[in-house]
Amino acid sequence: MKQIKLGKTGIVVPQNGFGALPIQRVPKEEAVRLLRKAYTGGMRFFDTARGYTDSEEKLGEAFGTGFVKREEIIITSKTHAKTPEVFWKDLETSLGLLKTDYIDVYQLHNVQQCYKPGDGTGMYECLLEAKAQGKIRHIGATAHKLQVAKEIIKSGLYETLQYPYSFLSIDKETEMMKDCLAAGMGFICMKALAGGLITRSDAAMAFVSQYDIIPIWGIQREKELDEWLSYMDNTPELTPEMKDYIAREHNELSGDFCRGCGYCMPCTVDIKINNCNRMSLLLRRAPSKKWLSEEWQANMKQIEDCVFCGQCLPKCPYELDIPSLLTKNYEDYKKVLAGEISVS
Repeated sequence: MKQIKLGKTGIVVPQNGFGALPIQRVPKEEAVRLLRKAYTGGMRFFDTARGYTDSEEKLGEAFGTGFVKREEIIITSKTHAKTPEVFWKDLETSLGLLKTDYIDVYQLHNVQQCYKPGDGTGMYECLLEAKAQGKIRHIGATAHKLQVAKEIIKSGLYETLQYPYSFLSIDKETEMMKDCLAAGMGFICMKALAGGLITRSDAAMAFVSQYDIIPIWGIQREKELDEWLSYMDNTPELTPEMKDYIAREHNELSGDFCRGCGYCMPCTVDIKINNCNRMSLLLRRAPSKKWLSEEWQANMKQIEDCVFCGQCLPKCPYELDIPSLLTKNYEDYKKVLAGEISVS
């Protein structure tokens, strides 16, 4: 497994990070077991956030109770704070839950702007003060919008950038990622499976291994963890066959599709936007039985209740026309149910 230096932070870890968002969906005991197994298997980079409900608490239980020496792992977390008051409250809460004196990389979460010194918000000043106090070691930001990511890189103020990146990303995003590395910033790669649309982990792993970036795989089940851990000693290679496969997948899936991030929710009429909005792709990317269940038929039918209020639109990081996509996916879904279209 390739070792990656995270830009000017000097952090060096295997190119195989643990994304701890999904562990909020499993019992604490199971989450702790998965996290410790990940460490034993060679993972050293663990990414969480204040916004991931009890994810930080589970990380604290796994690693803050003497199972490992603190310096043996890298913990990154995030705050959605937009004011200094919330920033300090979130940071202290995170430190307490993680059972640690410091966070290796503290990131402003899903920012809509590049916070800078003297911009009137006080946010960047909070990062500097927290670093001076030793409560955080490095300053980062996460973004979903390309222009915001570019501004963060151009500012020279941040040590890391976290951004969605996979082999479905567009050329402009690849260019941005390379600019990030050229600027000496660490690049943390989220959604390297494109929200579940990429179904071959070996292809995802081989793709990111081209670059000096850290992917954080969202892990919820042991079989998923076992798959990623198997690559520690036998990392997939970007062979000609793999390149051809990736090219075919990119041609089929790239463009305006829903990544399933869920930032658009909750819906005012309770539509499950994050999956309903990409149902056509889900039906064709995985065995369809799950998505054709009575439960999901009912979920898709809820699209009929859309009142076109538009509240979801400004929340979408990818600026998708959500109501139109919902309508298109529902029409396609009905054709599948009627047998007019066959799926896997």
